[in-house]
Amino acid sequence: MNYILFDGPVRDQLLPFTYTRPVADIRIGILTIREKWEKFLGFTTTTVTEDHLSERWPMVEMEENILINASFIPTESLVERIKSLKTNQAIFSGDEPVAFFSSEGQEVDFDTFEISQYEDEDALRIEHTWDIFRKNHEAIERDFQLLTEGRTSQAIPETTVAFHPERIFIEEGAKLPLCSLNAEAGPIYIGKDTEIMEGSMIRGPFALCEGSIVKMASKIYTGCTIGPYSKVGGEVNNSVLFGYSNKGHDGFLGNSVLGEWCNIGADTNTSNMKNNYAEVKLWDYAKEGFGRTGLQFCGLMMGDHSKCGINTMFNTGTVVGVSVNIFGSGFPRNFIPSFSWGGSHGMTAYKTAKAFETAKAAMARRNVEFSEEDAKIMEFVFEETAKYRRY
Repeated sequence: MNYILFDGPVRDQLLPFTYTRPVADIRIGILTIREKWEKFLGFTTTTVTEDHLSERWPMVEMEENILINASFIPTESLVERIKSLKTNQAIFSGDEPVAFFSSEGQEVDFDTFEISQYEDEDALRIEHTWDIFRKNHEAIERDFQLLTEGRTSQAIPETTVAFHPERIFIEEGAKLPLCSLNAEAGPIYIGKDTEIMEGSMIRGPFALCEGSIVKMASKIYTGCTIGPYSKVGGEVNNSVLFGYSNKGHDGFLGNSVLGEWCNIGADTNTSNMKNNYAEVKLWDYAKEGFGRTGLQFCGLMMGDHSKCGINTMFNTGTVVGVSVNIFGSGFPRNFIPSFSWGGSHGMTAYKTAKAFETAKAAMARRNVEFSEEDAKIMEFVFEETAKYRRY
């Protein structure tokens, strides 16, 4: 069977992260959503996504296909139901398709399909950007079980203080001298070739993905995922870094999500709660205005390739688009459009030629090439987001 992941109607609610990737390639827990599906299904997947992303993430259609809504996180029961789908059968959650069977070239008309409802109390779905950090605790728990079942962890070093070591898994090549790991509230996953430097204190659920580093004397609270080849330091709580991003110095990051290739300057702080304890409102790309989150805690949403200088202060519920460069004193706006340059003193457009130079330099440090595909995607985002750059 050929499995295809599609973005679904929540794609715009997951911007700015879905400007530069399909919904399936959002990281929550230890793995991306795609990686979870492929482990459960036992097959690779392709993607139905936006046109500007389809060159990098093409769809491969075969004679028989099952299409899966990528905003849903797989469970064993859901995967069993999906694998059993036959011609003209679909699984829905309310009015929304979760998965359906499609023949090559078929025009899908759900009025002609046999539809069954998906009602699972264990269901986990990503519908909004803040779901990425809000549901990350549970996602880490599930991925930990998926990745470690039947496997043996590397030994915990004698110099490491470990609470509930049975819920700590260390991959090959990890270094963790003189740190504290507390898995009382959830599991701790230490990925391949990672390092947790001296004096760091970590509480699970926590995931440190391959090649990443926790700097000296860091304080990492529950619900954090540090994606591959990233660096973190200071104080971090309930936050997700997709990968290749740095918050390497003192300062607080809480209830936040950073895309790839982001850099947070030294002593930068994010507010994750308003002084009056009111509900946080967040920029909603689908509505093109600020929308309610229902949350009291919500920090920073930062798209790929965005950076901020030292001592930056982010207001509660700030959304930063793709390829933004923020610097200077004071609080920047709580919605900063993609390809913006400046800070609280004012913003100008960040031209693509200059932005691409920075991206090439940042990626070269990790021996990754800024490709023609990258440039095409970023150029599309620049044009697509021009309407927001009214300074």
